[in-house]
Amino acid sequence: MAYWSFEDLEVWQRAVRLAVDVHRALRDSREWALKDQTLRSAISVASNIAEGIERDTAADAARFIHIAKGSAAELRTQVQIARRIQVIDEATARSMVDELRRISKMLHRLAHYLRTTPERG
Repeated sequence: MAYWSFEDLEVWQRAVRLAVDVHRALRDSREWALKDQTLRSAISVASNIAEGIERDTAADAARFIHIAKGSAAELRTQVQIARRIQVIDEATARSMVDELRRISKMLHRLAHYLRTTPERG
């Protein structure tokens, strides 16, 4: 697989920005379990993108991109829960969910690209 720097990927940049936004939104929350799990999910999206892209084969990279996509779905669920218990306001939750949907679509396309593009080296 040709070397890509994960920092150059728009999807990774978006995932990092979102993780920072989630951290800021939950900074003062006393819902410790939800806060911890939500932050872990947010961090996992960007981290799995980075780990996947640094793998040596496209198949291995695609596997980690799928894990990142799963973490994005987990995070969407946690944001919805946080909104419903009024830890995150409606507008913030909507913005985060919209961004997570965009990130998930980008991850889907990236995984498809990795699975269908011949190995280059």
